[in-house]
Amino acid sequence: MSVHATSDAILDRLLSLHPKRIDLVLDRIQRLLAQLGHPERNLPPVVHVAGTNGKGSVCAFSRAMLEAQGLRVHVYISPHLVRFHERIRLAGKPIGEDELAEVLDTCERVNAGAPITHFEITTAAALLAFSRHPADAVVLEVGLGGKYDATNVIARPRVCIVTPVGLDHQEFLGSSLADIAAEKAGIVKPAVPVVVGQQEDIPRDVIMRRAEALGAPLSMFGQDFFAHQEHGRMVYQDEHGLLDLPLPRLVGRHQIDNAAVAIAAMRICGWSNEAALEKGLRTVDWPARMQRLTRGPLVDLAPNSSEVWLDGGHNPHGAAAIARTVADFEERAEKPLYLICGMLKTKDAHGFFAAFRGLVRHVATVAIEGEAASREAGELYDAARAAGLDAGPADSLEEAMMQVSAWARARPHEGAPRILICGSLYLAGLVLAQNG
Repeated sequence: MSVHATSDAILDRLLSLHPKRIDLVLDRIQRLLAQLGHPERNLPPVVHVAGTNGKGSVCAFSRAMLEAQGLRVHVYISPHLVRFHERIRLAGKPIGEDELAEVLDTCERVNAGAPITHFEITTAAALLAFSRHPADAVVLEVGLGGKYDATNVIARPRVCIVTPVGLDHQEFLGSSLADIAAEKAGIVKPAVPVVVGQQEDIPRDVIMRRAEALGAPLSMFGQDFFAHQEHGRMVYQDEHGLLDLPLPRLVGRHQIDNAAVAIAAMRICGWSNEAALEKGLRTVDWPARMQRLTRGPLVDLAPNSSEVWLDGGHNPHGAAAIARTVADFEERAEKPLYLICGMLKTKDAHGFFAAFRGLVRHVATVAIEGEAASREAGELYDAARAAGLDAGPADSLEEAMMQVSAWARARPHEGAPRILICGSLYLAGLVLAQNG
């Protein structure tokens, strides 16, 4: 290989190719893909996944269920938590450093300095890598929105999935649920099956109208397929029958819904081996989604017998799912709940904190180290207080954990605490880098 620069060095250079971090059009990536010989046309069947919340989990379930059938699966997700390499999996393995550097270098040379966003050119690099390796399926996660997202260059996916739609990224996608749903539904293609996760009325209607207009067969959670927990098992049902399955390895009631969406898509595509679906549910791995942390410097700072959890949820809809999960924990084993929270400036901090009203003893707020778009700890403190929560700002994750620990130790009669670090995938990545 002629590339001597590391992938990190190339990724840093690519940041300079466009003045905006996000600029939603398809012209630039379509131009680059044409110059590369259209690698997006030389891929195995594609599972294309959009949505506000749950799309990463649905991708994880889909990959696990496909690989449990012995299939080779390419995967593209974003953002990464610790290393960029996490975004691209080639036939079951994270892309290696040499190959990542080579495809990035190729895209940089072919692009020849033309304006293109970082996400667009790295998406092109992922598609180029996929085209060079045989596989049986591609799981492709939308980065932002759908209609004008860089991943929306696949002319005919095998199936399109839209997970629950909520308010997020309004500055790019529109201020209303209808506007945002229309952007997400932009991945729907003529005659391509569409699987839709549980939705509020407005986004459901928008997605249904889009599917009907394009003649895309529609399978809707709560209408065409169903799932619930019963006697410690997951029960799934659709027109083909009922499945008695193990609960997903991923924690939370919302993960039953996410698993059901993935199962519906697998069955529509003919990848429906029941034993493989079961194995996928048992083996799925998706870090920073209600992940229990058991070691590392932060855990060491927590009081003895504490539970320390990590979740990257970052909007009110995601917070509501996390809060339901924590409430379920509380029903099984009562523990005082403390939050350590960091968020980006673009997120609805008040709406996020409001979901935890009545559940949380105290919130320690932090700025996300190294992230220019992070809210300051004091600003988050104000938002938490405005949402009715007791809070205190901290200068670092370590100080936040010590603050929470001091609060918990001052109340020994309440028992060992349950500590949740949350608010941003960027914060989750920082935690995993230090405590992974």
